[in-house]
Amino acid sequence: MPETPAPTLSFHGGKFSSALPLLFFIGWAIYICVGGTPDEKGLILGAVIGIVLGMFLCRDKWELYAKEVMNGMANPIAAVTIIAWFWAGMFAQVLRAGGLVDGLVWLGGASNATGGLFVGATFLLAAVFSSAVGTGYGTTVAFCTLMFPAGLIMGADPVWLFAAILSGAAFGDNLAPVSDTTVVSATTQETDIPGVVRSRFKYAIVAAIPALVLLTSLGGGGDVDRSRAAGLLAESASPAGLALLAPFALVIFLALSGHHILVTLTWGILVSTAIGIPLGLLEPADVIYFDLEQKLVGGALVDGIAGYLAMSILILLIIAGSHIMRLGGAMDSLIASLVSVIKSSVARAEAVIWGIVFSLNVFITINTAAEITAAPVVSRLGKRFKLHPYRRANFLDAVTSALGYIFPWGGGVLIGYQTIRNLESQYDFVTAVSPTDVWPFVLHGWFLAGVMLIAALTGFGRTYEADDGSETKTPPG
Repeated sequence: MPETPAPTLSFHGGKFSSALPLLFFIGWAIYICVGGTPDEKGLILGAVIGIVLGMFLCRDKWELYAKEVMNGMANPIAAVTIIAWFWAGMFAQVLRAGGLVDGLVWLGGASNATGGLFVGATFLLAAVFSSAVGTGYGTTVAFCTLMFPAGLIMGADPVWLFAAILSGAAFGDNLAPVSDTTVVSATTQETDIPGVVRSRFKYAIVAAIPALVLLTSLGGGGDVDRSRAAGLLAESASPAGLALLAPFALVIFLALSGHHILVTLTWGILVSTAIGIPLGLLEPADVIYFDLEQKLVGGALVDGIAGYLAMSILILLIIAGSHIMRLGGAMDSLIASLVSVIKSSVARAEAVIWGIVFSLNVFITINTAAEITAAPVVSRLGKRFKLHPYRRANFLDAVTSALGYIFPWGGGVLIGYQTIRNLESQYDFVTAVSPTDVWPFVLHGWFLAGVMLIAALTGFGRTYEADDGSETKTPPG
């Protein structure tokens, strides 16, 4: 049977008025983020106001508009994204509660690396941790708390050390199967997470290798106090947490073997708990507890879900706004305008996609929100040129992950800066590195964004979607 044509909506001021919900949200998000108040609840309010404004411009019955808002929220893409976020959040919280970061910090201290070698080791360990737990922000907080003061005593330059932590966070945010940005990039481009991760490994490594070399070569110059560093690490680091690398490796293996993300993460949670409790890394209450006096349920599993509740509401609202924009005709007009500039050049199409994602991430400092906003345009434009969903997802995620840890007003940079500032009262040798000082040196972020721009212009890694949905390097006829 032929598909039933999608209903359309008409708006006062023409079809471009149907873009008002999203345009208002983008303007609102830029205003509050650049103004220094990047808050997920504030972003949700901006999306709500945008949808209400669109209703006032709708020429059809408001009941129809409201119905289509609900239809947009019911999009399976949003549902899949939210469920994947919940499972990923639970797995990440179990690993964090079990002390994986403490184990990696111990490993860094046990290496006896000093100066630039310590900076390079910090980048590698932060990359491993962020790839395991899928949260760049969590990685930044953990490594600034533990590795930053230790690194200063081991002769690391503070600016390069902070840059190494941010670079490692960006690496894992981009590559981790359980990362929020990975989940969004795959689900919004209607493809599988394991395939996306396999396809983007080459871009991440091309950016990471020169970043590692330069961070190691240029990151030294400070004084070394080994005994003080050993004492500091002894207070906060333990090799026991390294046992949780086993469930991380299992998740990577299952994900890259093609298993569904929910199956993969369920096994990761179960194995992490099965290893952590007998080894004393976890108490049952660390995983889940019931507080009858406070009348609440808590623990890593609850925290993992709660961490994504606000973002889950936001993706529903943004996808609803995109749905209204499509029904009103603004989305098709936007794509047609872009195509008139791009013409038949796939390289220009990919460069435009890169530019759209770059521009939104410059100003919307919660990188997942910027990614969700860009996703519908990336999907429609990429499909127009038959770009494979893996390719579209890689542009969406790599640029988003890179820029989230570069600019001084970015969420990752600010949370790291605040963490280090809090350490100033604890350690007399710690001085916070200004966000305006560190941003040029977040090398993996800059290199990753650059690699994707070069990939757009040269065709490196470009693949298309064949008629049967498979991946091919042959351009469509």
